[in-house]
Amino acid sequence: MSFFETTERGKKYQEDLLDFMDAHVYPAEAVYTAQMQESGNPHHHPQILEDLKAEAKRRGLWNLFHPHPEWGPGLTNYEYAPLAEIMGRSPHLAPESMNCAAPDTGNMEVLTLFGNDEHKEKYLKPLLDGEIRSAFAMTEPAVASSDATNIEMRMERDGDEYVLNGRKWFTSNAMHAHCKVLIVMGKTDPTAATHRQQSMMVVPLDAPGITVVRNLPVFGYQDREGHAEVVFEDVRVPASDVLAGEGEGFAISQARLGPGRIHHCMRAIGMAERSLELLCKRALTRETFGQPIAERSNIQDWIAEARIEIEKSRLLTLKAAWMMDEVGNKAARMEIAAIKVDVPNTALKIVDRAIQVHGGGGVTDDFPLASFYAHLRTLRLADGPDEVHKRTLARQELRKYAGVTA
Repeated sequence: MSFFETTERGKKYQEDLLDFMDAHVYPAEAVYTAQMQESGNPHHHPQILEDLKAEAKRRGLWNLFHPHPEWGPGLTNYEYAPLAEIMGRSPHLAPESMNCAAPDTGNMEVLTLFGNDEHKEKYLKPLLDGEIRSAFAMTEPAVASSDATNIEMRMERDGDEYVLNGRKWFTSNAMHAHCKVLIVMGKTDPTAATHRQQSMMVVPLDAPGITVVRNLPVFGYQDREGHAEVVFEDVRVPASDVLAGEGEGFAISQARLGPGRIHHCMRAIGMAERSLELLCKRALTRETFGQPIAERSNIQDWIAEARIEIEKSRLLTLKAAWMMDEVGNKAARMEIAAIKVDVPNTALKIVDRAIQVHGGGGVTDDFPLASFYAHLRTLRLADGPDEVHKRTLARQELRKYAGVTA
């Protein structure tokens, strides 16, 4: 197999997934919109999603993200990446319909790697079956959470329990109708070494002392899964619900974010591909000043540049996925940082141009472009803002020349 090819198994999943998208997901988009509007609830769980989940299970397109054969098909990052791209073409439907939606994917991996038997029975199995959803509570409104060492939530030991106090926000998925459990990061020992102060715990969403204050809109959109502000007031958590032991929170977060960034980036490429497709179709069917828009030289430049940029970003992301498989997440951290900067910016530029070609329609909900734009602009902050990843890249480059005179 060359670097540009996936495995035979990967090809078969791509074929099956493309058929599922054409036969069920794209036709379901209008049904989804109608069911959401009829409910009058931005966090409603529409029946069409359950129908899609049942069909995905029937087709064997379930838990495709999970790299552990005990719990999923055991695909490598390199095999899964093109599948995530295909799902990204309908990001509000496709990932959840196949149980491959964030933040559950990262949470399921964390529970697989670091959860105890009780966690796996009570939470991991229902998550893998698509019966419940989960949320990840790390970001805080009072500090710059791009530096995870800033986290202020206190987790204080009291006998066989920890007492949690703090405020989180952008706790994605916490507004989902099926959300039952949180993975929460906080400080257990402020006096320990900088990266040993944090711990992660499994906390039921309905635990006494937890208050979901509000949902946070994103560019005016009320995302169905929500991005909640959550307050913890004297929330008691059994010591057995600490993941991997006290002080392991930062290490767990790093293990969790690597695959998640690959998934985010490949879904973003899927959005870029669909946006380019919509741009081309629109340009071919609309005229301005007596000529098809597609004949305008600047539009042709946009189309050519978009194709080049998508191919470049896809290759960079596939390289990162391949390196994660071959040499591990830590050794691939530079490539992961690079795609986290490059891909959302590239996709955002393509979506912006597709909106421009669509004119007024591009900023409405008649097309998916405005939603794509809001999602991608937010992605430049999720899992760390661009500036943090650029800092990582720059410092690594500078290390190569430390002590070298010009």
